[in-house]
Amino acid sequence: MKLASMKGQNIISFCLLILVGAASSQPQHVNCPFLYLYHFGDGFTDVGNSIYVPSRTPNPAARLPYATDFGLPHLAPYLNMNASETYDGVIFSVARSPVLDISFFQSRGIKIPPYAAVPLSAQVRWFKNYLTSTFRTPKERANRMENSFLFLGDIEGNDIGYALAQGKSIEEVRTYAPLIIQAQIRIARELIRMGATRLIIPGNAPLGCFPYILTAMPSKNSTDYDELGCLKSVNDLIISKNDYLQQAIRNLTLEFPNIIINYGAIYDGAYEVIRDASYGPNGELALVSCCGTGGNYNYDSKKFCGSPQVPVCRYPNQYIFWDGIHFTHHAYSRMETILIEPALRTLGCTRYVNSTTSNLRASV
Repeated sequence: MKLASMKGQNIISFCLLILVGAASSQPQHVNCPFLYLYHFGDGFTDVGNSIYVPSRTPNPAARLPYATDFGLPHLAPYLNMNASETYDGVIFSVARSPVLDISFFQSRGIKIPPYAAVPLSAQVRWFKNYLTSTFRTPKERANRMENSFLFLGDIEGNDIGYALAQGKSIEEVRTYAPLIIQAQIRIARELIRMGATRLIIPGNAPLGCFPYILTAMPSKNSTDYDELGCLKSVNDLIISKNDYLQQAIRNLTLEFPNIIINYGAIYDGAYEVIRDASYGPNGELALVSCCGTGGNYNYDSKKFCGSPQVPVCRYPNQYIFWDGIHFTHHAYSRMETILIEPALRTLGCTRYVNSTTSNLRASV
């Protein structure tokens, strides 16, 4: 089944937004072999759920300057769905969410933010509730799963980032990686047995370059940093974990040879964008937050973006990091040019660009 409709274009635009953070700026048509999108993740793809998660603590992302740039049609955050509307996809992502359950962190003395943060297993329970409440028969549910694309992540950066930012050693956090990946694969297997036919499980971005990690783990030893100023030990940990995940995905593919299960190489695209920015005209801003205050990286966890009197930079397009934890829209759009073609191939899609002067169609 190939989509050439506006509905199909909306879906693939959002899929690519998830993969690399921004829809393509070129006028184009995209044909994809699926109709619906379901996403599980954290603040990178949360389109509103975190605002509706019950909490006694204010959520900074519920205030300006968040959510001022664009919206997405025909897609809904699970916690704010309108029962009278039909959607092309549902987003279960919630800001600050980890893969592992909260009890894992509590047993190790790691604090999870008092707002938002819904573990991956709980998001999948939401998904099951959605399926059973929306589609009356097993046949309807099976048909929906067969014609959908499911995206698991990028989310496990929180499992690692919380621990590192709160003083846990690289050695200890390294022992978390197998548990994180086992949980991801277990959930992927569960979704496949429910009828999922297309999944992407992305790896982590280079956390050692993120302002919140650089602020939490300062070092006086210059050899602890790479040529860009990123923490080598943290990025080495992420690379190792990503390698582990890729092997686990290969094993899962052998278990389910008829199911499309792919790895999303977020690390490579993100690091290339950071590297290019570091050697560009605004290189001094490459590892600095646009929205934030304090320290070498314009980041203070106690004065997070969205908090009172926390300033926003005048020219966000000169920055890679928005609030010390997420990228700017400009950075996402640059990652798109690196990752969009492999992403389209991964999803089994074809794309052609409109032209008023030529009938040439370039497909991937």
